[in-house]
Amino acid sequence: MEYINGIEVIKAFGKAKSSYERFVTAAKEGASCYVEWMRKCDIPFSLAMVLTPCTALTVLPFGGLFAMNGSLVPADFIMIILLSVGLIQPLITCMSYSDDIGKMKTVFGEITGILMAEELSRPGQDEQKPADYSVSLKNVHFGYGDKEVLHGIDMEMLSGTVTALVGPSGSGKSTIAKLIASLWDVQEGSICIGGVDIRRLSLEEYNRRVAYVSQDNYLFNDTIMENIRMGRAGATDEEVIAVAKKSGCHDFIMQLEDGYDTIAGGSGGHLSGGERQRIAIARAMLKDAPVVILDEASAYMDPENEAVIQASVAKLVQGKTLIVIAHRLSTIADADRIYVINDGRVDSSGTHRELLQKNGLYKNMWEAHISVKDTVNTENCGKNKKDPEKGGAANA
Repeated sequence: MEYINGIEVIKAFGKAKSSYERFVTAAKEGASCYVEWMRKCDIPFSLAMVLTPCTALTVLPFGGLFAMNGSLVPADFIMIILLSVGLIQPLITCMSYSDDIGKMKTVFGEITGILMAEELSRPGQDEQKPADYSVSLKNVHFGYGDKEVLHGIDMEMLSGTVTALVGPSGSGKSTIAKLIASLWDVQEGSICIGGVDIRRLSLEEYNRRVAYVSQDNYLFNDTIMENIRMGRAGATDEEVIAVAKKSGCHDFIMQLEDGYDTIAGGSGGHLSGGERQRIAIARAMLKDAPVVILDEASAYMDPENEAVIQASVAKLVQGKTLIVIAHRLSTIADADRIYVINDGRVDSSGTHRELLQKNGLYKNMWEAHISVKDTVNTENCGKNKKDPEKGGAANA
């Protein structure tokens, strides 16, 4: 499904061969897994299929013996023979469900694991009201299982400012965002909002204060209107349409078959990745939370749509505490404060200008980012110059 949904991008960038190789590899791995599973089941299943129809092998000799001894009436013996033959098909049918029973055990095991997971410890009501909507992390440690991924993170995100988190992939940026969104609890240290540890705040109230937009958005199999309205239950259709216009969603929604009544499909499968992200951003904007977290929220958008979203976000988050995670450094150059995360630690922090002067990891990332942009622009200019009919000189 990933290969099919991304076929336009694959064709556009001429990656059909390498992408198809990945698809073939994944298909072969899936087939090998299934064949191995069947191979392990062959012997017990074959024995069962051989022995199950042989009910008469035990019924006839033992039944005959009992009948000769007078402990079994001949009429009952005949009835038992008929019933034993009739049991063959139901037994085979039951064995055919063995695969489904195996799947059920796996699914039930996963569900049980979720139900048995330790719940977040939160009070029913706020024990203390936050003074403002500043966010601070103090000596935060966190890990998945036995592997610690955050090692003593200290951050200060002032109320009403824009804070950006940047760093190499796997450095822990998204983990920090999810901890601030209270999807997990820190294992050591604390996260505070307005000077109050979030573990002393009601989870329901805290969720109203924070809007979190992930790079992996989820839309429900419902209409576009209802998917946006989930940001704030009770919002009127007019309010939903208004926020869709402000977030740059209205035009593409109206081009859909049924407009706002179009069904998004399971996990938003009827929409492209960029469209799903824009719907998720509109949903977060409708929530109107004082703390907004955008985790690579524009990752799947083209430059034009990204510019529209950035302009609308800039208007709608005024006065709010905005936390942005981005790989494209040019999109966060104007942030009030930038934290550079590397290997689960804060490598450095400051404004864009200050970080460039430090000659550290951020400067290396910025130079790499700029060099890529310059290379792409040069190549595009060269192509345009070779084709004057396409306005090459003007574009160059």
